[in-house]
Amino acid sequence: MSDYVFSPPAIQAIPIFGSDKLFPVNRIFCVGRNYEAHAKEMGVEVDREAPFYFTKSVASISMAEGSISYAKRTENYHYEMELVLAIGTAGLDVGIDQAESLIFGCAAGLDMTRRDLQNNSKKQGRPWDTSKDVEESAVITPIRPIAEVPSFARARIYMSQNGEMKQESDLELMVWSVPEIIADLSTLYHLQPGDLIYTGTPAGVGPVERGDTLVGGVDGVAEFTVSIT
Repeated sequence: MSDYVFSPPAIQAIPIFGSDKLFPVNRIFCVGRNYEAHAKEMGVEVDREAPFYFTKSVASISMAEGSISYAKRTENYHYEMELVLAIGTAGLDVGIDQAESLIFGCAAGLDMTRRDLQNNSKKQGRPWDTSKDVEESAVITPIRPIAEVPSFARARIYMSQNGEMKQESDLELMVWSVPEIIADLSTLYHLQPGDLIYTGTPAGVGPVERGDTLVGGVDGVAEFTVSIT
């Protein structure tokens, strides 16, 4: 038995709708600029040649219930509503026609972002890590098993802030579809059970304030309510 110098971190796991079992999280991948309207509001044009990605650490996971904390060292903390894919089968160099077979289920989530830090990093040509890999910034609902998800090709994705709808779009408007994302990502990484993929956010992102209430979801997958503390 190994003798650690301190106790290893607990396994981060996500509840599964209709089950007592938990989904242990391995890695978190996020797709950037996957809705054209969002890319434009960020001041860039979509490059359809290939998706690009950034990552969050498992320590950034926070369940979409109760409250999440306003991040430190930012004055412009943004919500980004997303469909999340939960990978249940390993795959490397997977074809688009086989990509869906890797999916265990889907969830709704938020990719919370220190936008001021991200903008400064962009200007200086530096990595985005401190703007994206933030504690409690990978917000997620329980996972809906794929057999119970009506569609991830077309479904309403939405989020309101204090009762005002801020983001409302459809998954069919993603620049890269779910199978395309999985197939492409599997050429960069050997995808493993437990991997999560945040698939990008539609237009309408914006800042939160302490005390705000956010209500978001993806039709047929999940809805959540969280407050900012």
